[in-house]
Amino acid sequence: KEAIEAASSNTEILHIPDAESLANVLSSGVQTTVSDPRLIVSYEPNYVPVVAPQMPMLPPEQLVTILQTSIKLDILEGNIGYLRIDHIIGEEVADKIGSLLLDLVWNKILPTSALIFDLRYTGSGDITGVPYIVSYFTEAEPLIHIDSVYDRPSNITTELWSLPTLLGERYSVTKPLIILTSKNTRGIAEDVAYCLRNLKRASIVGEKTAGGSVKVDKIKVGDTDFYVTVPSAKSINPITGSTWEITGVTPD
Repeated sequence: KEAIEAASSNTEILHIPDAESLANVLSSGVQTTVSDPRLIVSYEPNYVPVVAPQMPMLPPEQLVTILQTSIKLDILEGNIGYLRIDHIIGEEVADKIGSLLLDLVWNKILPTSALIFDLRYTGSGDITGVPYIVSYFTEAEPLIHIDSVYDRPSNITTELWSLPTLLGERYSVTKPLIILTSKNTRGIAEDVAYCLRNLKRASIVGEKTAGGSVKVDKIKVGDTDFYVTVPSAKSINPITGSTWEITGVTPD
């Protein structure tokens, strides 16, 4: 309350003539007050809202080409698998192209003795993809409570659980799993790494992750060209009772 009152009385910033400079000053002030670098005030006169891309109705051969550009697969010396995914697909897309993923990627990974899962460049994804990924590296029974996501606008908490049945086989829990991370590992990818590490299923190698958010919204400020970017959902891990958001995932 004191911080809000102090900010309300600080009218000097309204005399900043340059809109972008004003946005930067406001961002800095808000981030310092609430200790959250994800809160951003921006000035964007030409802002166009981002529309989530829909899965196009493409023939299988074109889908194969798209998949091959976003997924990198290799079998290294010593029968060690290497898998890099730059975007984590959600439930809807997985249902449409699951059999393709199985043939192109997963069935080649299954016979390996260990897996390096590269999330160093994964900056986007869909939260509904988390149970899929985690389930492929855990047992079918008992079901595991992986994560809880609290959505602020709806005031609803959704529990994410492992899946009892999957397309294809699971990767044996006795095989080592190494997840590579970097400061560019952001959002849903951080959730995957955090979940698998706390289930003691994976070791994390690399840099501390970005400390992003499961979901952010961009809100227009009145009838202006100013916008506030604000986290609108929160991940709460059932094992730790805390989150990777803001702090990031620290490697082993």
